[in-house]
Amino acid sequence: MAAEDSGAAAAAFEGAAERAAPALGGAALRGLAARIGGGWPDQAILASVRDEEAAAAVLAARRDAGVGDGAAAAYLRGLAAGYARGSGAVGVETVWSGPASHAVPVRATAQALLEVIAEAESELVLMTYSARPHDRIREALAAAAGRGVRVDVVVETLQGAGGAISGAEPAGAFAGLAGVELWHWPPGQREQERAKAHAKLAAADRRVLLVSSANLTQSGVTDNIEAGLLIRGGDAPRRIAEHVAELRTRGVLAPLYGGGRS
Repeated sequence: MAAEDSGAAAAAFEGAAERAAPALGGAALRGLAARIGGGWPDQAILASVRDEEAAAAVLAARRDAGVGDGAAAAYLRGLAAGYARGSGAVGVETVWSGPASHAVPVRATAQALLEVIAEAESELVLMTYSARPHDRIREALAAAAGRGVRVDVVVETLQGAGGAISGAEPAGAFAGLAGVELWHWPPGQREQERAKAHAKLAAADRRVLLVSSANLTQSGVTDNIEAGLLIRGGDAPRRIAEHVAELRTRGVLAPLYGGGRS
């Protein structure tokens, strides 16, 4: 009987979330998931959304059902993805590294990046200027490659940076990750001697795109004040992925260490 009651309570939460989806929209559902998953108190969550009534119904149903933070956040993310695909909507969310505020809701860069990597089913493209080993990013990339995702990372080199980056090669942040292919912009391909490979982005399956000022370092994705946008749907994710693929095909981007794919 207890199992039946638990199932009914979970169904009540799911029903409340589904009824609220048209009012909240995909972006707000993802924001709600992020805040629940981040352990925000209900009042702070309600203060961060436009449709407080719809969000309050979801939070009340979750509380009554006793659904945990992780389970509720996962369900809301799945619901948001399905809603966005069904409506053809384009979702844009603000992404931020550094000090946060409940009064002005923004997504954490590290969380958004890990989410993009986790969502990839067939193709993942990353670009960064600087990089340092980051355990959670490495684990997420290894998991993506392990489930058959093509993972291409374009990274600047010490030579290409011309002394602007110190220490180890940025590519070392991805060393030993099977199935992760590394690319760079050879200095000989640069029309201007001091040009840099300065883009920072992540694109999954040509449908989700994170563009940010943050490098793939602990300071970039967590500590510094950095800003970006997480875009779901529309032309931007597809066009970015296509552009990077074209640069590889034309040889503007070349494989590092003799690897690479066409």
